Amino acid sequence: MLHIFDPKTQTDRDLGTPPPIESGHTVTLTIDGQSVEVPEGTSVLRAAAIAGIQIPKLCATDNLDAFGSCRLCAVEIEGRRGLPASCTTPVAEGMSVITQNERVAKLRRNVMELYISDHPLDCLTCSANGDCELQDMAGAVGLREVRYGYEGENHLDAEKDTSNPYFTFDASKCIVCSRCVRACEEVQGTFALTIDGRGFDSTVAAGQDEDFMDSECVSCGACVQACPTATLMENSVIEQGQPEHSVVTTCAYCGVGCSFKAEMKGNTVVRMVPFKDGHANHGHSCVKGRFAFGYATHPDRLTAPMIRNHIDEPWREVSWEEAIQFAAERIKAIQAKYGKDSVGGITSSRCTNEEAYLVQKLVRTAFGNNNTDTCARVCHSPTGYGLKQTLGESAGTQTFDSVMKADCIVVIGANPTDAHPVFGSQLRRRLRQGAKLIVADPRYIDLMKTPHGGEALHLSLRPGTNVALINALAHVIITEGLEDRMFIAMRCDSGEYAAWNAFIREERHSPEATEAITGVPADKVREAARMYAEAGNGAIYYGLGVTEHSQGSTMVMGIANLALATGNIGREGVGVNPLRGQNNVQGSCDMGSFPHELPGYQHVSQDGPRKAFEDAWGVTIDNEPGLRIPNMFDAAIDGSFKGLYVQGEDIAQSDPNTQHVEQALGSLECLIVQDLFLNETAKYAHVLLPGSSFLEKDGTFTNAERRINRVRKVMPPLAGKEDWQITQDLANALGYRMDYNHPEEIMNEIASLTPSFHSVTYQKLDELGSIQWPCNEEHPNGSPIMHEVDFPIGKGKFVLTDYVPTTERTNRRFPLLLTTGRILSQYNVGAQTRRTDNQHWHGQDWLELHPHDAEERGINDGDWVGLTSRAGNTVLQAKISTRMQPGVVYTTFHHPVSGANVITTDNSDWATNCPEYKVTAVQCEKVAQPSAWQERHRKQHRKQWSLLPKNAPAELVE
Repeated sequence: MLHIFDPKTQTDRDLGTPPPIESGHTVTLTIDGQSVEVPEGTSVLRAAAIAGIQIPKLCATDNLDAFGSCRLCAVEIEGRRGLPASCTTPVAEGMSVITQNERVAKLRRNVMELYISDHPLDCLTCSANGDCELQDMAGAVGLREVRYGYEGENHLDAEKDTSNPYFTFDASKCIVCSRCVRACEEVQGTFALTIDGRGFDSTVAAGQDEDFMDSECVSCGACVQACPTATLMENSVIEQGQPEHSVVTTCAYCGVGCSFKAEMKGNTVVRMVPFKDGHANHGHSCVKGRFAFGYATHPDRLTAPMIRNHIDEPWREVSWEEAIQFAAERIKAIQAKYGKDSVGGITSSRCTNEEAYLVQKLVRTAFGNNNTDTCARVCHSPTGYGLKQTLGESAGTQTFDSVMKADCIVVIGANPTDAHPVFGSQLRRRLRQGAKLIVADPRYIDLMKTPHGGEALHLSLRPGTNVALINALAHVIITEGLEDRMFIAMRCDSGEYAAWNAFIREERHSPEATEAITGVPADKVREAARMYAEAGNGAIYYGLGVTEHSQGSTMVMGIANLALATGNIGREGVGVNPLRGQNNVQGSCDMGSFPHELPGYQHVSQDGPRKAFEDAWGVTIDNEPGLRIPNMFDAAIDGSFKGLYVQGEDIAQSDPNTQHVEQALGSLECLIVQDLFLNETAKYAHVLLPGSSFLEKDGTFTNAERRINRVRKVMPPLAGKEDWQITQDLANALGYRMDYNHPEEIMNEIASLTPSFHSVTYQKLDELGSIQWPCNEEHPNGSPIMHEVDFPIGKGKFVLTDYVPTTERTNRRFPLLLTTGRILSQYNVGAQTRRTDNQHWHGQDWLELHPHDAEERGINDGDWVGLTSRAGNTVLQAKISTRMQPGVVYTTFHHPVSGANVITTDNSDWATNCPEYKVTAVQCEKVAQPSAWQERHRKQHRKQWSLLPKNAPAELVE
């Protein structure tokens, strides 16, 4: 990006308009008598900035295409008539540019005078004071007075739009520079803003001249970021004033891993500004990362440890020392009575790498077993298994930026614009440039609405038939000779390829044979297969709609087979790319959170790696895998598993078959919950340890592209401790000594024991901004693209992927299929976003169903609908939607009372036990009252919160 970043001051300087796509040719010109050499195609404005010459500007900014509307950047060019805009004028060999003389200065002052004449006289009290480009440029051009009065026609009485909870639109301050409109189009890709009217009557309008909240605006903040005045301004800045200092850190929402500047006043975060040098987001953001940070200081936050002997007893606030000692004694007593394998721990994908590493280390050292697991079990564990089998590494192959070189983009079981919105915006940009799009999803997603430069196909398959579809695509490619034979010969195992080739050629895999299974017309499948195989670069992106199935691992291997067969591995613009859900799902897996793997995906049965950890930790590590989360639940109900330490995961809300989970948690003799809030799992806890938000800690997150980003503390922990310190205290109380003073020391230990992290240091992260592992002696600065030369397993491996129908079938009693997903404004179980103004957009979970299914059942929009499966029943409000196909219904799971996982069953992936959230046979009918589970949930809710200390937040007691 066009700025200079100093990691010491954590500031960046705008250098003007974006650089050109370099052709390899350079141009030499003279600017104010100074010789400058720049790439061909560079703008004069940019060339001047490179030479250290600042030209005034208003409509130009470094993340938007040049526009040339404000005329403030006019310059004089020898031999040319007039004063052209430097932002839109490309350099030429021998060009001589004058950026400042009386003629140029007079024009700039006149232009600025016209702007100021239609601008309020409140500069000293304006909320943008000190951060207003209009003010800055007025000073830069030497404007000292305005000759034009305010008696004539002006816009000073324009009404403010305060409909959005996060920012205000004050039209009286608008200079109609179009930066907000262009940011909405070019950066976000929503096209929610337009310039309405002509000439003097031109105004910025949201949608069809609607309020921002009623328009298609997604509140990403790109318009606010682009605005050079106080026209679009964060409400937090209006209320608190301009921030005083900033700290660069990493967002704690989805797996994109956006970098932000937390702009502060003292220890108070005034605003989160997307950091232009963030390698994952390049200065863009979504509504969650940009605005929904208020949960970190919400009154509901736990700020003191609490303990109780039994879950029906009131909570008692205690000191950290007493809480840690109480927890340690309970764990010791359980192990003395039931054996060392009777306890375990669950790491958090919302916590840092260092914190996840310590939890699995505590389990393997202080607990003395391998009973450690993570929430990736219920989302992307099939990714780890499937990619390890085929490509040899349990992670995606590309950078996000790689999508900008893709010619055909396949999105399977993912909704990037809702679940990974910043990457979704980048993907949309590539589609507008002409890339072809194939979406395989039971539901019509917003990505299909993007204005496309190329073709777009929607393969609306039936839930649970992914493997049949991927096999059909492969069948077309092989039988029509569209495979990359040279790549296969050079990079793949020949014997396994031959077996797979024979397997995939079988007629049962043809589009015609699978049409009855998938519901996707054969001609569409053939068209999609050709689009992908014949593209110069074909990239596959997938999400939980791939992994959360009984054949999740099989589907991941099927995707890898397809990429290998077409040679779409090992360069930019291609690859197999899992879109991870939570901010540190990749990192929690990397850190050894699974019961069968030590950090770096080193199996516990391997003597060499295990001995290295034993020597470093001073213990003997079991060479057999421990319990997975579903095994822990079953063992708890059976009576052999009695103690659980849960770091930052609400398993009572997020895991399937809620009633089974609740029974398991109720069977425990010691449940330790470490979290920000009193969540659903905490109802069954004996120890509550207040966690710390991402703003209160140091460490690292690893995003979906294997990018390790620094997390920097911007304010002290509200409860006095960072999460890693709590885990360390518990280990020490259990008799295993940990003596870290800072997360940097933990990372140094990780690097010493984990081959893919060998060269990772905080110093290098600060210098480079971020690092994509593997980062080792062979790749000292990281590996943006994986498998460029070979695979960790030598040759790429094709795996036979038989389609095995799910046992969850529809019948006369349960004729519909329920699938689940996420929505833009909410995140995961909603613990964070429900405590922000994001509630304005999605205050409850809805049941989406097709008009045909609704009509059959007499259901109207907004009716309460009873949803029943083989596992349970709940009640939701109906939303009639043609996004669904007949026979399929859909809901989100962001609100506890919705009980989405009361419906889901125990079915899971054959290899990893990842739950089959995406396929549940259900029936729905109009009802007039909540379900029995919801009534019970409300009573439990009131009872548990009544057991809180008297000074508990009123929001919880209610």
